[in-house]
Amino acid sequence: MKKALKVIGIVLGVVVLGVVGAMAYVKLVLPDVGEAPTLKVDATPARIARGEYLANHVTVCMDCHSTRDYTLFSAPLTAGTLGKGGEMFNQQMGFPGSFTSKNITPFGIGNWTDGEIYRAITTGVSRDGHAFFPVMPYPYYGKMNGEDVESIIAYLRTIKPIESKPAESKADFPFNFILNTIPKKAEPMAMPDTANELATGQYLVMIAGCVECHTQVDQGRIIPEKSFAGGREFAMPGGTLYTANITPDKETGIGSWTKEAFIARFKTYGADYKAHKVGPNDFQTIMPWTMYGGMTEKDLGAMYTYLMSIKPISNKVADKFKPRLAMR
Repeated sequence: MKKALKVIGIVLGVVVLGVVGAMAYVKLVLPDVGEAPTLKVDATPARIARGEYLANHVTVCMDCHSTRDYTLFSAPLTAGTLGKGGEMFNQQMGFPGSFTSKNITPFGIGNWTDGEIYRAITTGVSRDGHAFFPVMPYPYYGKMNGEDVESIIAYLRTIKPIESKPAESKADFPFNFILNTIPKKAEPMAMPDTANELATGQYLVMIAGCVECHTQVDQGRIIPEKSFAGGREFAMPGGTLYTANITPDKETGIGSWTKEAFIARFKTYGADYKAHKVGPNDFQTIMPWTMYGGMTEKDLGAMYTYLMSIKPISNKVADKFKPRLAMR
């Protein structure tokens, strides 16, 4: 009996050592995406203009790194907050911790090298080597062509510095360990030929991270076989949002939409749109329509062409929004 207990004790000891060793490896060695590249971006006017377009209308970096006004439909950006950070994503919104967007104006990242910014955008690893939570969709930004990443960096160097020091992010256990396993080395796509509408659309849909919000998740990870089929839930200030099915299914998706209707849906929220007030239990969305409304019709048309080429999935999203009952 004593011998058996001794053997069990040894086995348990080995298991504990193995678990501790694995945890130490994940916490101390990962993420392992390599050093920040040695890079100096030539900030040409063309690059700055391209970066401004991408950061505000395609990759919508400014969506999370500014202050959004949720008293207005689609929560447009509050004037004077561009890039200052401070938007919080916490447990009340379904996140495994409290994560705060960083100040990406020159006040916040002015002393970062271009290579450090490049690595942060494409792999989700900060200047000091810690992993960002993927509410910043770096798994998709990691597919972005290097020229576009450099354009965003060039643009960020030009925006107005805003003195703001957002709170540090903190992941709950055990996600504080899991988080380190998420960053991967970037795998940039080739820049598509502008004459190839399908390839251009695929590229834009990828770097915009459309699949992330428009796909249901299981334990925080999207379910590949349900890609773009909608139904993902998001906790909003006044209720729960359910994202739309954007596959080409004719009954439950956008398969019956024309290209003109698709483009018009976005351009409705262009520069002339004035967002209306939203009450406590009114329909609200995280979809930054006023940002995407600034995309060119050509790019929107290319995205439509790509979405029409993917597998149609029947998934009726019955409710777009379920409001919480007003407190009485």
